[in-house]
Amino acid sequence: MTNHHAVRGETASMIDLADPDTFLANDLTDFWRHLRHEQPVYRHPGTAQTGGFWVLSRHADLLAVYRDTEHFTSERGNMLDTLLHGGDSASGRMLVVTDGPRHRELRRVLLRAFAPRALRVVVERLQASVRRLVLDAARAGSVDFAADVASAIPLATICDLLAVPDVDRARILEWTSAAHGSENWLAVNEILTYFAGLARQRRDTPHSDVISLLATSEVDGKLLEEDEIILNCYSLILGGNETTRLSMIGGVLAFIENPEQWAALRDGLVEVDSAVEEVLRWTSPTMYMGRSVKSDVVLHDTEIKAGDVVTLWNIAANHDEAVFDQPERFDLARTPNNHLTFGHGQHFCLGAYLTRIELSTLFEVLRTAVADIALQGTPVRIHSTMLTGYSSLPVSLRPNPEGAARLAAPTTSD
Repeated sequence: MTNHHAVRGETASMIDLADPDTFLANDLTDFWRHLRHEQPVYRHPGTAQTGGFWVLSRHADLLAVYRDTEHFTSERGNMLDTLLHGGDSASGRMLVVTDGPRHRELRRVLLRAFAPRALRVVVERLQASVRRLVLDAARAGSVDFAADVASAIPLATICDLLAVPDVDRARILEWTSAAHGSENWLAVNEILTYFAGLARQRRDTPHSDVISLLATSEVDGKLLEEDEIILNCYSLILGGNETTRLSMIGGVLAFIENPEQWAALRDGLVEVDSAVEEVLRWTSPTMYMGRSVKSDVVLHDTEIKAGDVVTLWNIAANHDEAVFDQPERFDLARTPNNHLTFGHGQHFCLGAYLTRIELSTLFEVLRTAVADIALQGTPVRIHSTMLTGYSSLPVSLRPNPEGAARLAAPTTSD
């Protein structure tokens, strides 16, 4: 469903992975296959402004590096934008760019908020919200699935976790969408300023939410500083909203492009849980994660020096022929499905359980309420070097009247 230019493997040196236009214009399937087979430790050239970096694309290599905290660190950042420009200013304060004992303690605090028992009320609100959104879309017949359905689900869920007032949620969506675009620093500043205000309120009058948990929890015997609370809220709202939303949109596009798979899901021939895992593998919304090298290390007879930047391309590893049979086939019944969409090791995605619940809820409601889905226009890709997916997906939906009626009936949790 794309007009991408297919990149031949032997032209690898012409591909600039630090340029967002690369991902808009090119189909990189052959490029990644070439790297996995011929250049598993590929040295990406630098520019006049920045140095080069290493590119890893094999599933086994990513697993090894994700686990190896002796040689690799997240503390200088995990995105090329920061890694190639002097490091991340949130290092040691935001969970995703903190390692060692402080990472373990901070993660322990946050995991309390993401335990299944703690999420029970959030999940009930999520289920009711998804039913309303999908039923409204099916009644309308034609919607932009990205804007009218997918954008509202993860944002509402994360905002429930953080107890963000309903009146502020539209602004949060606007800021998070802009945070990966050209107005990046402005949007980031708006988000940080907003959560600074909430953090101060919750320190004095805590609720049963993540901000209150952060504001009243101790790490190493001391309450977290205000900037630590703010940065971790920022990380949760951006990570939990953007990646889940892109998986939802990409999953629906994959259903449209593979109608036999949609039919299998709709007709109950495949389980929703296995469909969720294949959509996560297929969409791989976070294309890579970055690491800095702490001490010299050798990979595939290639020496990587301390201080070098290494990028772990989940999107390539999730199509590794050594792990996935026919990886270029979208197969909702695929099992096993050991994808790396959530990363691995100590930085395994904190919100993985919640993301799976959100996707499974959406797919269950879709297959019950909707008979057919078709494209009604051209999907619009996002412009990013780290995330991949679509900002617009115009579709038509043909409802299943019987299923829609069942979902529309009031339940005790509404």
